[in-house]
Amino acid sequence: MRAVQVVTLDGPRAVRLVDVPEPADDGPAAQDKVEIDVHVAGVTFPEVLLSRGEYQIKPELPFIPGSEVAGTVRRAPEGSGLTPGQRVAAFPGFGGFAEVVTADPSFTFPLPDPVTFEQGAALPMNYLTMHFALTRRGQLHEGESVLVHGAAGGLGTAAVQLAKAYGARVLAVVSTEAKGEVATAAGADDVVLADGFRDRVKELTGGRGVDVVVDPVGGDRFTDSLRSLAVEGRLLVLGFTGGDIPTVRVNRLLLNNVTVMGVGWGAFWSRDPGYVAQQWRDLVPLLERGALDPPLGTIHPLEDAAEAISELDERRAAGKVLLRVRG
Repeated sequence: MRAVQVVTLDGPRAVRLVDVPEPADDGPAAQDKVEIDVHVAGVTFPEVLLSRGEYQIKPELPFIPGSEVAGTVRRAPEGSGLTPGQRVAAFPGFGGFAEVVTADPSFTFPLPDPVTFEQGAALPMNYLTMHFALTRRGQLHEGESVLVHGAAGGLGTAAVQLAKAYGARVLAVVSTEAKGEVATAAGADDVVLADGFRDRVKELTGGRGVDVVVDPVGGDRFTDSLRSLAVEGRLLVLGFTGGDIPTVRVNRLLLNNVTVMGVGWGAFWSRDPGYVAQQWRDLVPLLERGALDPPLGTIHPLEDAAEAISELDERRAAGKVLLRVRG
């Protein structure tokens, strides 16, 4: 089968399209997995880090990246509730940039009829992460306000749409006017350019600030994000696409009784794998009524995986970046 491999840790441009054997379908471990014909794969920021050996998980070279896919079931274990030919999204963790991948049944999700393969591949990493961030960590309530950094990217648009679905007002922070259009299309109520966002947020909230900040960017925005919080506000730390990992002067937390909290979706479900299936069940009604509709960016053929990953690395992505594997 065709697959994309990381063969050296020299960055996104160094990935290679290769021919490799399909996943083995014999042995006890294989029999417990769902085998999926991949139609579309989602591209995520961890692929950028993996291509340089900078991710917390460091697989042995060479390896096939790709943590989220959509396709059809080729084979499924008895009792899994999945059947051959069924349309699914899945979170295999690795191996998704290939024509065939295996995934745990607990991380394989039937797609509602209205959801396309392209939309399905955009869901697992970003929407399940943001569901965890907003509902479990952030304890978001209807009527609150949410500030989203990186609001035109895959994770950011997921944050915008989920926060809106839960009845929040959403302020989107973007780096360009063009990315602001993506955030608006995703459902943001207000769009703010990153340069000087703090003053604009204060103006838009009448000086009150926001209840929740969603921050996958980090870097030099962090202090102003803290200053943008309302009394008892919560700042959710999801990553550091800006490069630098900020530090917290904890005396700032006392001023308005604000909270900074980490959002480690993978660290959480690794102790409770059944939680992910519960999350998907929560998302299905929102998908069926169209409240969640992932804004799609560029869709690359599998052989252009290097360019797809580079879009995220160079912060050019507007909407979810995808790889079309077949179909």
